[in-house]
Amino acid sequence: MTGMEQSYSPPHGTPFGMHKALVIGNGESRSWFKPCHQDITDNTVITWGCNAIYRDGLVHNLVAVDYGMQQEIYDSGYCLDNPEYGDIKNIHFANWSLVPAEVADMMFMGFDIPETFIHRSLKRTGQCVISGKDPNTLQEKIEVAMQMNPSLDMDDLKLKMEKDVGVWITYVEENDDVVNIDYPVGWSTGNTALHLACKARPSEVYIMGYDLSSYDKPLNNMYKGTDNYLPADTKGFSPDNWYGQMKAVFQEFSSYGIDFFLVDSTLKFDVKNVNHITKNDLCMRLQII
Repeated sequence: MTGMEQSYSPPHGTPFGMHKALVIGNGESRSWFKPCHQDITDNTVITWGCNAIYRDGLVHNLVAVDYGMQQEIYDSGYCLDNPEYGDIKNIHFANWSLVPAEVADMMFMGFDIPETFIHRSLKRTGQCVISGKDPNTLQEKIEVAMQMNPSLDMDDLKLKMEKDVGVWITYVEENDDVVNIDYPVGWSTGNTALHLACKARPSEVYIMGYDLSSYDKPLNNMYKGTDNYLPADTKGFSPDNWYGQMKAVFQEFSSYGIDFFLVDSTLKFDVKNVNHITKNDLCMRLQII
């Protein structure tokens, strides 16, 4: 399915409105749940996970928008067919456009780009995906950001802006399980996953591990300090964009009669069909053991 546009049919032939979605963020409130440790015995539940959750087991749908994380996932073999998984998994990547491998070789001709900024995947094939941030314009962007945000910690700001800088070349196999995300693009990974889950029109959407960050507190993420994540002592992010994206999803899909359930969350939304439940409620409703 390499390079395919997304299909929004409900998974496994389930009719619209006849399945439930569990959307799993990587906030620390869901540290009790790992796909390899828990079983969901309600077979109408379709799982959606983000980024490094694949390190802890299989989800039906894995979503990643960051270049480094996409390459890590691909290099792990998770995107390729595996008899253990059957046809139950899809990987959703943003800006996933295939080009001949020769393009990656030609694009550096005449340019003196340090090797530290060129990230190639482990295995070379005849096609690849090229993405990244231009290191030559990074410093200018950092200086502008500093001028616009003089009250922020400048070292912290620089660290965040330097993440995923460079060119990422990921060589791809035929018939992998990657689906290109057509919309939304430019959103956070978590809210992209939430929107995609809703497009399949489940009757209920359960959301856990969506812990909004805060600049005056440490970064809240189960995988901080590991590969392709910011260091563990990084400050959090402003929650405004994340909150606005979540609210937009709730407003759009509440009109379809979808009920949303936030698990162990203190977030409040003045949108119909948004409810709050506990971890124990979740386990009972979805038969998690």
